[in-house]
Amino acid sequence: MTLKQENVLFSTTRESVMRLYSTALGIAREESPGELSLLDLPSTDLGALLRGPGIEAARAAAVVRRVALDEVRVHAPVPRPGKILIVGLNYPSHAEEAREMFAAMGRPGITLPTEPNFQVVAGSAVTGPGDDIRLPTVAAGQVDYEGEVAAVIGRPARAVGTTDAAGHLAGLTIANDVSARDIQQRAMSGDPTASIGVAKSFDTFKPLGPCLVTPDEFAEPLDLRLRTVVNGEVRQDDRTSGFIHGVAELISCLSHYQTLEPGDVILTGTPRGAGVFSGRHLRPGDVVEVEVEHIGTLRNRVAAAPEGNSAGA
Repeated sequence: MTLKQENVLFSTTRESVMRLYSTALGIAREESPGELSLLDLPSTDLGALLRGPGIEAARAAAVVRRVALDEVRVHAPVPRPGKILIVGLNYPSHAEEAREMFAAMGRPGITLPTEPNFQVVAGSAVTGPGDDIRLPTVAAGQVDYEGEVAAVIGRPARAVGTTDAAGHLAGLTIANDVSARDIQQRAMSGDPTASIGVAKSFDTFKPLGPCLVTPDEFAEPLDLRLRTVVNGEVRQDDRTSGFIHGVAELISCLSHYQTLEPGDVILTGTPRGAGVFSGRHLRPGDVVEVEVEHIGTLRNRVAAAPEGNSAGA
């Protein structure tokens, strides 16, 4: 599986790499650090662009005007994916901490998956960089973070092979797989009234951003440092080189279950350090930052749900 054969590092002088943003003013390219070029495109966000003319339209588009990145509101790259696929236990470090927790609970141990373990969650759960993660009133007590790299589909993929899968990738962004652990653990215990998909599908539970970086930025095997920082404290710190299943393998495998459409998002798994394993769940006022090399930082504040709003799935 390959995204690109030789190793490459980010450089704003390389014309092949694009750093693309969905903003309140439309789609933009970051052609120099901190400066966005707003593009003359019929689509207003990258999701619509991917479902329409495709990612290459952003390369050819004329620049309407330039604005400073900190002067424009940035949205999630794909504000409403058709579907989000969440891959579990894709880092050995996370699988090991899960194994330790289940052993302490007297439950059978888990083993590393031989093929991707995934859930499908609602596209309506997406929120953007800088937006609040709202704690739902029906499940506010055990909400957790999971920093992840997210792969965005650029071309339809149906039962594709691993060697062809990279050609269906639009690029990578950052995600926070926020989860209501009480609902998730009920589902894992066999409670028919709960599901893992619901636990991960509450409104605002899938922050994405800040940008989409095209695949020619990266080498395979993917080797990016990922850190999750809560209130200034590093909670997760690992490298994607530890993936059990790489990005192209994930695209290939999942495409055999259902067609992956442009704008669909695959969350590639989280490393050791999620809050459930230390009992440190998210509370109003917390600030969660997920940092990924060569992509950026996804920052969100945690807030209580507005009164009278269950922030349901």
